[in-house]
Amino acid sequence: MEMLLDYSRQSDYFWALLPEIVLSLWAMLVLMVDVFQKGNRSEPSRPIIPWLSLAGLVLAAIANAYLLRIGESAPAGLVVVDRFRVFANFIFLLSGAMTLFVSMGYLDRRGINRGEFHVLVLFAVVGMMLMAASRDLMMMFVALEVMSLSIYVLVGFDRLDPRSSEASLKYFLLGAFSSAFFLYGIALTFGATGSTNLAVIGPQVAGGLATRDYMLLAGAAMLMVGLGFKVAAVPFHVWTPDAYEGAPTPVTALMSTGVKAAAFAAFIRVFGVAFAGMYEVWAQIGFWLAALTMLGANLVALTEGSLKRMLAYSSIAHAGYLLVALLSASTGGAAAFLFYLLVYTLMTAGAFGVLIANSRGDRELVTLDDYAGFGWRHPLLGVALSVFLLSLAGFPLTGGFIGKMYILESAIQGGLQPLAVILVLASLVSYFYYLRVIVVMYMQPSREKGEAVPLGVPAAARFAIAAAAVLVVGLFFFPDGFDRDVGGPMSWARESAASLAPAPQAGSYGVAR
Repeated sequence: MEMLLDYSRQSDYFWALLPEIVLSLWAMLVLMVDVFQKGNRSEPSRPIIPWLSLAGLVLAAIANAYLLRIGESAPAGLVVVDRFRVFANFIFLLSGAMTLFVSMGYLDRRGINRGEFHVLVLFAVVGMMLMAASRDLMMMFVALEVMSLSIYVLVGFDRLDPRSSEASLKYFLLGAFSSAFFLYGIALTFGATGSTNLAVIGPQVAGGLATRDYMLLAGAAMLMVGLGFKVAAVPFHVWTPDAYEGAPTPVTALMSTGVKAAAFAAFIRVFGVAFAGMYEVWAQIGFWLAALTMLGANLVALTEGSLKRMLAYSSIAHAGYLLVALLSASTGGAAAFLFYLLVYTLMTAGAFGVLIANSRGDRELVTLDDYAGFGWRHPLLGVALSVFLLSLAGFPLTGGFIGKMYILESAIQGGLQPLAVILVLASLVSYFYYLRVIVVMYMQPSREKGEAVPLGVPAAARFAIAAAAVLVVGLFFFPDGFDRDVGGPMSWARESAASLAPAPQAGSYGVAR
């Protein structure tokens, strides 16, 4: 039986925020367990800490599934309870779990195995979940800062590495700058509409307020700049390569997947739903953002000799692909966005996981030459990395291919044929730098002499990488699952997209375009 929430009863917020509350309390528990297990501060964390953190993500996933039994009798509170939020939350939890899995062993080799790392990952996921749940701009800002502050610290977690400290400082300064834009956009929107609640703003925008109120237009522009920074869209991407390269690689995986997914979820809430009435205005800016992001990032990635920086620009390019799905402004586009976001999380986190597995002690091997002969010396990891790279390129028989097909379908149905053409061309450009890595792995002689040195990758990390590779391939063949009655990722994505608040005009989420 469905539970209906009435936000006039403050106690109902407990049920609406159940996954976030569970994960926050569990993060504090993990911190206390870590403190009491240590004899002194210099000791590394016990092996139980990452497993305890993963247990918290599992509990939060169970609580998140419970949200499917909850509805809203008066949808005007600060929190949204819908299937879109539930699907997005599972992606955030998956991103956090992949980060914890691939960090096993890596933190010990780098000498940074401290419990605070796992706690910060959990709190970053809490911030992501709150961003997807926010129906109010001020709550969204608080959620953004909860996530961002955790990530700032994680980027600089390796305090003995000057690159990590530099990346953290750059990310913090530019992040604070973008947060100021976002907050100023909230202030201007409040000045124009008298509210920060998206359920209140939406009808006013649909009523034509944007055509006569320049304050609202300026507010929308500021909000787009703030969110554009978080999704790393060109020209707001300048922080990305340095931050990704300097951060510990598990943190890079979290930034390129969970942080990006949370920002896009907020983007849909703000522009796809609340500002749907001014679609023709913001879509013009979004068109150029998407086009520049796809083309610019892929062209720069061609020149990179570092796999970590190459994957950073790849992440920027994929932000452009996701923007195309959002600009289609339809239920199909939102479904394609969710499905591709799931595939993107698996293949990107998996690729960074292989980079982590190939590290030697405290030295990361990220240059292209470091992977000469890698496919023959470490066959299973070589196959996994090949699968992830081919999927990122959109090669047939991978989830990345079918995900791009869904995005192209939604773009063509939404009248965005020019962006569809640019997406195809940008994907063709990306084939060069993705395939170049595979060529080096299998067709260049290894620089290492003698027998292959065992990498010492923990079994849990190997399992996570293998599972991600299998899922990436499986999602091509079974995007809708094995059983029609049960469904699969794409059918769940369609249901989740349909649950977005009905938009006030044709061409918006919830209304067929």
